Parts: sequence; structure tokens; C-alpha cells
Amino acid sequence: MSCNKIIVPTILLKSKQKCLTNISWFLAMLKVLRELQEQLVDLERVIYEISQTIPQVQLLESIPGVSTKLATAIVAEIGDVSQFIHPKQVVAMAGLDPSVFSSGKFTASENKITKRGSKRLRRAAYLAVICGLRKGLNPRLREYYDKKKSEGKPHKVAVIACANKVLHHVYAILKKGQPFAF
Repeated sequence: MSCNKIIVPTILLKSKQKCLTNISWFLAMLKVLRELQEQLVDLERVIYEISQTIPQVQLLESIPGVSTKLATAIVAEIGDVSQFIHPKQVVAMAGLDPSVFSSGKFTASENKITKRGSKRLRRAAYLAVICGLRKGLNPRLREYYDKKKSEGKPHKVAVIACANKVLHHVYAILKKGQPFAF
């Protein structure tokens, strides 16, 4: 009998093989993830290049806090602005209009937004407000936000009111064809 031989139970060999299989599967998935990330970067570049040829996107980029991605998303969701008669229709399309609960003489004091519209447009308007407020890029929007806060409105209510205001600006800019002016 030799002392140099190490006896390895078969259960450990099977778990080692299973572990190697899991590692190779994991490495394959990492490779796929890297390829998908590269494709995403290429798609974002193509979208950026195409969006730079659209005049409406360039107009919306003049709004402080609205980046190329947000302007592209807003233009893509709204489409042709001539289909809207009033800016409240754009707000309704985004689902940022207040839902009114009333019955008889009762009228609710706390109303929520309807969310019956494009969640992408709603998100783009929300992000435009957040970017404009956080970076201090849009003093007009900051002034409106502070006004709402001084009226006792909670943060989210004030932000949604600002998003409503941004969509009104978007409508006016696209309808007139002129960039945002302070």
C-alpha cells in the first residue's frame, strides 16, 4: 500500500465537472453580454446620427435639461405636433393630466395623474424636469418648482406640475418652430 496515492471520492469529481461546466456557461454568457453591449452602443450612435438630422430634435435641445436622447424620445412619441390643437392634448397624451373624482356635490381634493398615455413621453418629460432642476440649468423651471413648493405641494406633485409645464413648452416650440428663449 502506497501513501502517495490520494483517493478522491467520485462525488467530488462530479461536482468539479459540474463546476467547470457552470464556469464555461458563465463565460459564454459574459461573451454574449459584451456583444449585446457593443450592439447597443452601435445602435445609440446610429440613433444619435439620425436624430441630428431632425430639426424638431434640435429645437427641443434648446430647452435647458433636455438632452439629445430626451429630445429624440419626445419627438418620436409626439410625432407631428400639428395633430394637436392645444398643449393640454399633449399633456393628456403623456398621461400627466389630473384625474378628477367627483360625485354629486363631492369633489376630491387629492387627484392623481391619469397615466392613460405614453409612458415613454411621461418619463421623458419627468427626466427633463429632474435634469433641469438638479443641475440648475432651467431657472424658469426652478422658479415654478419653488412656487409650487411654497404653495405646500409635495416634491412629486411639484415635479409633475413642472413636467406639465415642460410639455407646454415643447408644444409651443414645435408649433412655432423657434428655440426655447428665457
